[in-house]
Amino acid sequence: MSRLLLTGNGAAAWGARLAGVDYIPAFPITPQTEIIEDIARWIDGGEFDARMVVLESEHSMVTAAAAAAMTGVRVFSATSSQGLLYAMEMLYTVAGWRAPFVLINVSRGLASPITLEPDHNDIMAARDSGFLQIHAATCQEVIDSVLIAYRLAEHAQVRLPVIVNEDGFYLSFTREPVALPSAAQAREFVGEFDWENMYFRAGAPESQAVAVLGGGPYSYFRYQMALAAQQALLVYDEIVAEFAATFHRAYDAVETYRSADADYVFFMIDSFATKAKDAVDRLREAGWNIGLVRPRLLRPYPAAALRAALVGKAGVAVIDQNIAFGKGGVLHTELLSALYGHSDMPPVVASFIGGLGGRDIRAEEFYEIAKVVRAAVVTGVTPPPRMLYTEDELREVRKLQAIAKVERQELRNQP
Repeated sequence: MSRLLLTGNGAAAWGARLAGVDYIPAFPITPQTEIIEDIARWIDGGEFDARMVVLESEHSMVTAAAAAAMTGVRVFSATSSQGLLYAMEMLYTVAGWRAPFVLINVSRGLASPITLEPDHNDIMAARDSGFLQIHAATCQEVIDSVLIAYRLAEHAQVRLPVIVNEDGFYLSFTREPVALPSAAQAREFVGEFDWENMYFRAGAPESQAVAVLGGGPYSYFRYQMALAAQQALLVYDEIVAEFAATFHRAYDAVETYRSADADYVFFMIDSFATKAKDAVDRLREAGWNIGLVRPRLLRPYPAAALRAALVGKAGVAVIDQNIAFGKGGVLHTELLSALYGHSDMPPVVASFIGGLGGRDIRAEEFYEIAKVVRAAVVTGVTPPPRMLYTEDELREVRKLQAIAKVERQELRNQP
């Protein structure tokens, strides 16, 4: 095992290489492109024995990925933001095929307005497609999650595609020391793709379903997908236990940080959770009894593990880097559904929305969030959802709006 200084994108590319991927259908989109560039360079240099094909769109890319996977080929691909949305029709389709492959999504805010910076509305849009989801907070987690994802996707009791999500720029372009498994270790862990229960073979082409199903058969196939996704919780636990024994890194479905004895916890996903860890350490030094709970798996949803992590807590601050317009944060809504009706759950589960379009969440804001949750526990009144946004930021936006208004008026006045 060696150590390299890798970006999150570099770690994703290494994950594909170490997993022994055979086929990479691709379409470049910022900030995912570096993944494809690394793999292309390795293939051209004879370092990676795989076939890459650049398709004309993400829609075609995902179609090609699943078609190849259904013939027993190990497949990898990557996308981001608008690209994930362009492929959305095929996400639902290929999950219904039960095509086992791994797709990296490098989260980036969605238009409009345009941004290249990250938030999670892209990946949240895919959560009901049938793809399983693993969320990485560090570059180390990216490479390890790719290896784990192949075991999960290809497991005979699962056979569903998996998205590994990393934050654009904050993680994709950030270099961190990464422990790189040896090729032999990685291949032994991932194993060979056992395609024996894949029905499509070139010598005996056979459709696995008909184009149109009535309600009864359709419901049956959907039920089988639902059972497979739920089974993935147990399979994931088995896989990460084996991973920990082999590589000495633990990846439970729910990460807990200094939360066992905590009265209050932050709840969030992906790379900004590392900022929450720093806030926890600083607040602990100031006498606060606070921790962090972070789900790594978002699909299947680890509801029982989350309840176990939050039992007896006085208050939870859910920090969403997404917004479902007209409703609020997706993580907040889903957590409430998992806690409702169970005993000894936190009486205060407050919603905060921040980090949209790459906006930073500063240490002072974590401290203010903690104060709001503590005050809510004292009063017994959960505050309404809050957007993390300062008066200074609002003044800056209004200043820019005023400048734009003047410029528009000048253009109108020109002869």
